[in-house]
Amino acid sequence: MAVPQKLPTAAAATALSLAFLMPFLLPTEAQIGVCYGTLGDNLPSRQDVVKLYQSNGIGAMRIYWPDQPALQALQGSGIKLILDVPRESIQSLGSDPSAAMQWVQTNVVPFASSIKYIAVGNEVYQYTDIAPSVGPAMQNVLNALNSANLGGQIKVSTAIDTSLISKPYPPSGSEFSDMSFMGPIVDFLKTNGSPLLVNVYPYLVYVYNKQVMDVNYGLFTSPRTILADKATGLQYQNLFDVIVDSVYTALSKAGAPNIAIVVAESGWPSDGGDAATVGNAETYYRELIKHAKQGTLLKPGQGIETYLFAMFDENNKSGDPTEQHYGLFYPNQQPKYQLNFN
Repeated sequence: MAVPQKLPTAAAATALSLAFLMPFLLPTEAQIGVCYGTLGDNLPSRQDVVKLYQSNGIGAMRIYWPDQPALQALQGSGIKLILDVPRESIQSLGSDPSAAMQWVQTNVVPFASSIKYIAVGNEVYQYTDIAPSVGPAMQNVLNALNSANLGGQIKVSTAIDTSLISKPYPPSGSEFSDMSFMGPIVDFLKTNGSPLLVNVYPYLVYVYNKQVMDVNYGLFTSPRTILADKATGLQYQNLFDVIVDSVYTALSKAGAPNIAIVVAESGWPSDGGDAATVGNAETYYRELIKHAKQGTLLKPGQGIETYLFAMFDENNKSGDPTEQHYGLFYPNQQPKYQLNFN
């Protein structure tokens, strides 16, 4: 999870003073999945996790590396999967087509009935050593899928965070900050009909701007407009729409207005930081599940496939203390919140 851009103080203060109501949006269906992290020493077995997904009506999962026991447990479950290529594999898959072929043969072909997307990297930054390998790795993985007659069944993408978006407030000003990195990725997605996977965290935007921002803006519970986009006339009551619409705008400016967005992560912590409470987290997840069906202000009625982060609290995660408190369930498989996933 990246630190988001800070709202300009003057713009934020002006936005907070606005008082217009958001237009009503008609809901449509959108797939809700849950990310499955394993960085805990007290978590259930892979088989029990799959049963927990099924018993709660959760039909989609994301895993962050080709975890063979998890892939095996998913077979026949009906659960569809985002499977990540971990960052340590990206350079080899990008430079060596035979390595991509072997990766697909080992990690995809035996489990193909469960896999919907392959995410080549998670939040790879444009200034890192592996950044130039992301595009070639995506192409080599797709070529390997095509060789296995799976290219029409499994879509290849990458998962970005919104630090790659410049000038996101208001969304109409947004664009990708580095087209030398994002340009080839966007062209690949457009050519192959793949969505862009995006990690969306209103919580992080709120924490970085809490001096000038009402927490309800992040929780979908603001009763009034917080940000008015003068260029489009759209009036935003929640940060989620602002963030997602900034990516839609960046894609449009990059020549790909029709690329779909899949929210590959989104969550709110229940402990460990500012506004990180069980009550706030439950509100966020409950409202996000409902809101994903409605679409955003730029794409009203166009439901967004969304993956909640994450299935369990992970007590071995490093970084900010909140990182250990994103779970929807306790390690004993009891629900932390009362949510209806379908």
